[in-house]
Amino acid sequence: MTSETDPAAADPPSRETFTPDVDQVVRFSTVLGSRGSADTVRDTRGFATKFYTSEGVFDLVGNNIPVFFIQDAIKFPDVIHAAKPQPDREIPQAQSAHDTFWDFVSLHTEATHHTLWNMSDRGIPRSFRTMEGFGVHTFRLVNADGGTSLVKFHWKPRMGVHSLVWEEAQLINGVDPDFHRRDLADAIEAGAFPEWEFGVQVFPDTPEQTFEGIDLLDPTKIVPEELAPVQPIGLMTLNANPVNYFAETEQVAFHVGHLVPGIDVTDDPLLAGRLFSYLDTQITRLGGPNFAQLPINRTHAQVNDLLRDGMHQTAVHAGAAPYRPNSLDGGCPFQAGIAAGGYVEAPVQVAAAPRVRAAPASFDDHFSQPRMFWLSLSPVEREHVIAAYTFELSKVYEPAIRERVVRVLGGIDPRLSAQVAEGLGLPAPEKPGKPASVSASPALSQLGGTWPTTGRVIGIVAGDDDLDAVRRVRQEVFDAGMVPLVVAAGGGVLPGGGEPVPVQRMFAAARSVEFDALLVAGAPGPGKDARAVRDAKAANGKAAMVIDPRVLLMLREAYRHAKPLGGWGDAATAFDVAGIATDAPGIVIGSDPAAVLGEVTDLLTRHRVWDRFPAA
Repeated sequence: MTSETDPAAADPPSRETFTPDVDQVVRFSTVLGSRGSADTVRDTRGFATKFYTSEGVFDLVGNNIPVFFIQDAIKFPDVIHAAKPQPDREIPQAQSAHDTFWDFVSLHTEATHHTLWNMSDRGIPRSFRTMEGFGVHTFRLVNADGGTSLVKFHWKPRMGVHSLVWEEAQLINGVDPDFHRRDLADAIEAGAFPEWEFGVQVFPDTPEQTFEGIDLLDPTKIVPEELAPVQPIGLMTLNANPVNYFAETEQVAFHVGHLVPGIDVTDDPLLAGRLFSYLDTQITRLGGPNFAQLPINRTHAQVNDLLRDGMHQTAVHAGAAPYRPNSLDGGCPFQAGIAAGGYVEAPVQVAAAPRVRAAPASFDDHFSQPRMFWLSLSPVEREHVIAAYTFELSKVYEPAIRERVVRVLGGIDPRLSAQVAEGLGLPAPEKPGKPASVSASPALSQLGGTWPTTGRVIGIVAGDDDLDAVRRVRQEVFDAGMVPLVVAAGGGVLPGGGEPVPVQRMFAAARSVEFDALLVAGAPGPGKDARAVRDAKAANGKAAMVIDPRVLLMLREAYRHAKPLGGWGDAATAFDVAGIATDAPGIVIGSDPAAVLGEVTDLLTRHRVWDRFPAA
């Protein structure tokens, strides 16, 4: 409760307050896995932000996907029980590729939209830094005159929205299961601070709470940006890592009921359940009702309330009358009204109607928006969706569940259903009814634009030749706001005169998945440890006599993953031995290292070289 003091009363008792030297705290998370599970699994990511304001704390507890599996919070235990590891084996960990998940979502078709987003590239983000965020629900904003509008909150990454390809994600899970956490921490430590524009879609607050025929209270639906553009209202820069992970991340408590004046909730039935369950969760998780007194959770605003005692109480309260009204403490504290900036719920006129536990008819439409999302994807993104469904369902034991999912996919698009059925060796599904007639929303595709390259990781593969060029290019990468990592046969520093060049990765430990682009300086010969008996990646036959086989592996992987590749000097030899045509799309070979870096950087603005693998 936000409270104030009656100016005519005596000085009230006060509570200790804490003012952390931050404006916001953000916690990213996966959903399905236990603590310590791999980062790059196919999963929904949490995107929770705590705003420390002069009027109290506002928690925006959202996801990287704008819709959710369910429309009513009473179903929350069901979706969690279905998606988490199966209770009889406690596997698979952090994955949706199992029977209980697909059994639930195929029987419960309101989950179709969220599931399709998970099966798209959005389910495997390249980085937390390139991940969009959504508040999911519709909220109500109240202006100074009491007028109201409905809004949806958005986080737009300045670097663009980018994802891994599936093979990359699988490799990373083995090579570096902490990939996303390490990537974010390293970028912030290096000064490549990730940024997100904070924006809102604004809608009239009508009695129907709909916009262009879309029910704004349905958390399984979005409003296309072509109908309601996202208006930027702020910029968030992550410029510091936690000092103590337990104190500042494990103990941070987010709650959708943490609101400030001017922001109010709506009648979204999923949001209504979260208003209760999040408070209950924090009381249980953090050992009592005083979790808000933990340093990371304390508000910047001065607080004078009637809360007393309880588990983990750390404040020393004065006064004898923790109740209202009272006369013993001069009537303090008095409840803050709107004139003093106190929180006041916006009055809403409710139409006379029977109160029943039933959803409106608009909640029954489970396929028009998934079809809109499918039609909005580029051809290569659609191919990834087909591959994702095929992979996931190949892990399902029960044939009836696979067949049911394929039938459900027919409600999205006949080709999607037919291609997944073909991949699973199932008979072609019966011709479904005519899919919903909807328009595409180009804003939903991750492809087609250009984005800043700030914070991108460039691998510079160095041999024993032309170290001056490596040194110059490394500095130019730094100067461009990107992160260079020098890869060489041995650790320490590169041999040779001039300023020392530190080696951040050795051939034995590096994999292409760490880099957004690769530059090859000359033709790196085999390192002294390039022996299969010591490093299985070095088993490459006669090729090992010319180019280190670990370098060839990196080049082939990066090529398959559509990453920009460049080189100078004798680098063409390395590409030839790797079986990569130097005139293929996204391959830059030249004599001037700076010019090669420039062309590779230009390719990187589009994230990947999808022209290398044209989709059917």
